[in-house]
Amino acid sequence: MKGRISSVWVALLGVVVGVLLCMVWNRSVEMRGKKPLSVGDADWRKVNLVLESLDREYVDSIDHTKITEAAIDAALGALDPHSIYIPPVTMEGVKEELQGNFDGIGIQFNVPNDTAIVLEVIPGGPSEKIGLQPGDRILKVDDIPIAGVKYPQDSMVRHMKGPAGTKVLITVGREGDVIPFEITRGKIPMHSVDAAFMVNDTTGYLRLGKFALTTYTEVSTRSKELLALGMKRLILDLRDNTGGYFDQALLLANLFLPRKASIVYIEGLHCPREEYNANGRGIMQDIAIDLLVDEGSASSSEIVAGAIQDNDRGTLYGRRTFGKGLVQKTVDFSDGSGLRLTMARYYTPSGRCIQKPYNGKKDYEYYIYDRYADGEMLSADSIKVDSSKVFKTIGGRTVFGGGGIVPDIFVPVDTTRASAFYMACNRKATSMRFASAWFDSHRAELQQIDDFGKLKKYLDGAGLEQAFLAFASSKDGLKPASQAEWAAERKYMMTQVQALVGRYSKLGEDAFYHLYLATDNVFQAAMKE
Repeated sequence: MKGRISSVWVALLGVVVGVLLCMVWNRSVEMRGKKPLSVGDADWRKVNLVLESLDREYVDSIDHTKITEAAIDAALGALDPHSIYIPPVTMEGVKEELQGNFDGIGIQFNVPNDTAIVLEVIPGGPSEKIGLQPGDRILKVDDIPIAGVKYPQDSMVRHMKGPAGTKVLITVGREGDVIPFEITRGKIPMHSVDAAFMVNDTTGYLRLGKFALTTYTEVSTRSKELLALGMKRLILDLRDNTGGYFDQALLLANLFLPRKASIVYIEGLHCPREEYNANGRGIMQDIAIDLLVDEGSASSSEIVAGAIQDNDRGTLYGRRTFGKGLVQKTVDFSDGSGLRLTMARYYTPSGRCIQKPYNGKKDYEYYIYDRYADGEMLSADSIKVDSSKVFKTIGGRTVFGGGGIVPDIFVPVDTTRASAFYMACNRKATSMRFASAWFDSHRAELQQIDDFGKLKKYLDGAGLEQAFLAFASSKDGLKPASQAEWAAERKYMMTQVQALVGRYSKLGEDAFYHLYLATDNVFQAAMKE
């Protein structure tokens, strides 16, 4: 009896399997017999058909927002490195950076792999003063773990922001160390001019951090102050200035150039050539101008540098600039997101394209590291110029294309300060944390100082050297390996400490840069000329 039942079940199972196979075969034949969907090479029909097929055929329900944003990222990724999609939470931060002040801790970060990585620490902000650095991994905000737990990026921003005067504990990971930073939130300074002061009786210094909406107004105001103090020569520091508003670059270059002098022109497939020339009303046409540039000087900074160089208006010192010569326009969407789309290229007055080559996103991102590997940061002879692209300044000097602006006088990266003690202190932000602790216990006297001469006298007589070494030893377990090591490092490190403490005076960033420039080899090269 059991044998019969088993045979019956086997027969039934065979019938069922046969029916299913026939269904699958028929479906396969049906699909093979369908006429292929019509697509063209010069339209977007194929993309639309793919998305429609997902809605009609995909096995599970579709998250339209997720798929749409992934498709946008993939499409833009096939174009150039600067055509990007900006989600709503990021777009808000981008607009704040360029348009006005806000309360917070003063950092920009990204979350590429479920961990927030600090991209930029805003100069003069609370985070920069206490010692946060680009590359820091944010592990916790107060007692909330945010690393490796898929914590929403907009929630991270919300927890870090807060009213000025309130405190937040940011715990970061840095090269294997876990470092807590208690940060007092403040008004994040969004000004463009980081510092402006007279170096001597006739030379002024102005450091420009970005090209924001207020750049031209700020530079004009501070320049008039320096002119009133007797400035005959300006050293304009554009190092690490990644750019910003195009019109502000035009207005800045216009301050120095004579009437009808070319500043820049742009051109693209759908953007006919547009030329921009000086109007001859700039207030510093008779002032000697020298620019400091490096591998962090990009976009609008390169427009100004190219205009000054090609018009033989001034001298450029430092290292080859970044090479960002693509013009973007912003497309805003109703959900708060946006598109930054490349529409043209920048060309300097001599006809040089500023944009460096790009052969895929990875190669582009590691281009700076390649410069280091090739020795370009240490030797002018290692700079890879495109000798097939030769251009002439208005005075007949030869300049080359191939990406970025090569300075007139090359100044290498200073590698003489890489002692173990210096590197360890930098890794743990010992100098910055010491300066913060010193301010906490000397707030009243520091906040009364508003004159650079008085500040220098105070710092020289405050016993900072002994206090700093004691702090490094007790807080971080760090000390110089020998008296010889400290003797080699002392001038540089104590200049750094004085600058960090000095910025807590009423002079702020002016004090920091005035003191720090004493050990800045690019600035010193400009002063020697």
